[in-house]
Amino acid sequence: MAKKKTRAIAVANEKGGVGKTVTVINLAAALTMANQSVLVVDMDPQANATRGLGILPDDELPSVYDLIMNNGRKAVEETVLSTQWDGLHLIPSHVDLSGAEVELVEAEGRENRLKDALAPVAGNYDFILMDTPPSLSLLTVNVFSFASEVLVPCQTHPYAFGALAELFDTVDAVREEINPGLYITGIVPTMVDLRTRVANVVMDQLKTDIRYRKLVFDTAIRSNTTIAESAEVGKPVVFYRRSSYGAIDYNRLADELLTRKHAWPASIRLKA
Repeated sequence: MAKKKTRAIAVANEKGGVGKTVTVINLAAALTMANQSVLVVDMDPQANATRGLGILPDDELPSVYDLIMNNGRKAVEETVLSTQWDGLHLIPSHVDLSGAEVELVEAEGRENRLKDALAPVAGNYDFILMDTPPSLSLLTVNVFSFASEVLVPCQTHPYAFGALAELFDTVDAVREEINPGLYITGIVPTMVDLRTRVANVVMDQLKTDIRYRKLVFDTAIRSNTTIAESAEVGKPVVFYRRSSYGAIDYNRLADELLTRKHAWPASIRLKA
């Protein structure tokens, strides 16, 4: 089988509650509806992306923790699970991953554990989407070391907007020290309710701020209770209720991602 040119995308934001995991789950599912093969790697110890794809964390299942802590002795193929949807696969997370930070501190090549482990399957998928913890950590650095792109969900709230600068500084540092091929693909506004003044203010800031305006996707993810309902039952919203705003928005985001051919260096935010 010919190898694919895989797009390895970290979905990241150093602030929690911005729709990061929801974006991983539903963008992955929407991409499969566009005939793309997708591997989701759940690097958040909370394992919400794992649950959101209908798989319960299980001590008996090999997880991403086993993959990175065994330093390659656990074959990546052993950790990849099929979901109930064609073309959508998962490397699940586990609560043990929360202890990996301490365990990896003295480990050789600690920031490249995930990169080395995923290398054998990197050409098997059109996309690898990676969920990240809601804080800068060694787990996040591992994701950035492997990824070629960073997709940034940004809730239309002042705190989320304010956290962008810190994330971009982190990406810049990783590009300089570890992975010069890491780029910001774009910022996706999430939880958007334009009936509120604050959402309108933040959307205007995103589209006019010299640091971010070139990076904002045309697609915004509207506030939609169906997204939460679908997560509760472990089914992406694009399959759970295809006519909902959430399904429509994530399908549009997938289409836009497929046509967005260029990614920009994080440092572009400093330019006019």
